[in-house]
Amino acid sequence: MVEKSERFGGEVYAPPSKAYTHRMMIGALLSRGTSRILNPLSSDDTQATLEAIEAFGAEVEPEETCWTIKGRPSLETPRNPIDCGESGATLRFMIPVATLAPGPSTFTLGLSISRRPLEPLLRSLKQLGAESSLRRDEKGSVVRVHGGGIRGGKASIRGDISSQFISGLLFVCPRAEENTEITVTTPLESVSYVRMTIEVLEKHGIRVSASNDLKQLRVPSNQNYSPCDHKVPGDFSSASFLLAAAAITCSKVKVKNLDQHTTQGDKAILGILEEMGSKVRVEDEYVEAEGKQLNAIDVDVKDIPDLVPVCAALACYSKGTSKLYNARRLRYKESDRLSSLHAELKKMGADVKMIEDCLIIKGPRPLHGATIDPHNDHRIAMACAVAALGASGDTRIQNSECVRKSYPTFFDDLRSLGADVVGE
Repeated sequence: MVEKSERFGGEVYAPPSKAYTHRMMIGALLSRGTSRILNPLSSDDTQATLEAIEAFGAEVEPEETCWTIKGRPSLETPRNPIDCGESGATLRFMIPVATLAPGPSTFTLGLSISRRPLEPLLRSLKQLGAESSLRRDEKGSVVRVHGGGIRGGKASIRGDISSQFISGLLFVCPRAEENTEITVTTPLESVSYVRMTIEVLEKHGIRVSASNDLKQLRVPSNQNYSPCDHKVPGDFSSASFLLAAAAITCSKVKVKNLDQHTTQGDKAILGILEEMGSKVRVEDEYVEAEGKQLNAIDVDVKDIPDLVPVCAALACYSKGTSKLYNARRLRYKESDRLSSLHAELKKMGADVKMIEDCLIIKGPRPLHGATIDPHNDHRIAMACAVAALGASGDTRIQNSECVRKSYPTFFDDLRSLGADVVGE
């Protein structure tokens, strides 16, 4: 339960980046030798990847502040089916990785993650000489990857469904028998995440050449991964909720462990907050946001889909009409995020409309407490919790433990900043 916050503010550390933690683990798995990941994010999603790389033969010593991973460049064939939980990144990265195992690998998918498209990735893998199959039924889905290596060559893939498809291919193509050329056939969305993958690959000694728009990617064959020690930066996606909380409560919050030079596209929240009227101070290791009167803005969210929930919460408290557009891909996240945001914010009294691939929100409206169903979606739960900080009455968030997917300490951090939170 979250109540309206009368006294809010202070300092808090941003959690480590989920996106970097995933990628660093894959790089460590494929390396000959030992890599260390400092300040990793321990969450439901990253635990799914950790268990997956162990299934392929990685030796992992997971301590609180450092995961030590001994790689397995010659992968083992998993003995049991791999359950990726609700982690789309785990699934879309590990399916390509499974092509490098000598025998077949099986992935089991529950109903929620089965909603997410996979066929484009499997078609591209087939173009590169890797066979797989997908079976769906009323209980979920099963993906079987034959293994035996990957040939390489030419492949094409859409860029407007999931950038994780391209990242998954980039992880395995360095080990292909032939040079690989990947053509992205539509404008690539979430460009920063592919750049992040290339950044991690380069730290492991892997060469990738790419056009400026990342629509042409070339990967030389028969490359070897080198071990690398990483330090995971703070996560702007998660920190955006804390910064938004400052804006909504007209308070001042300093979020430490944020590097403005990161590849993360979700640092765009800083510009969004400033354009809305908040005062934002950016230093080398922290960001400070101070809430002022918020003004409505239009945001093209094509490259920042994970910021849509927090932007929707901000828009409820902004003067004028905000439009969050180019959000079609949000229908294939943990939930249909457009429908989820529309339904749950309306429960709180928001003036919100959903039209095709956009949300139109008119504010400010006096929000009130409600019982929120986050649809098992961590970002819906966090967005509604932040919106509740300025709403009258109590807001009850069902299944609030879903935040463990990306930000296990979210409610603890809100409490440390003065929020009245009971429960999770």
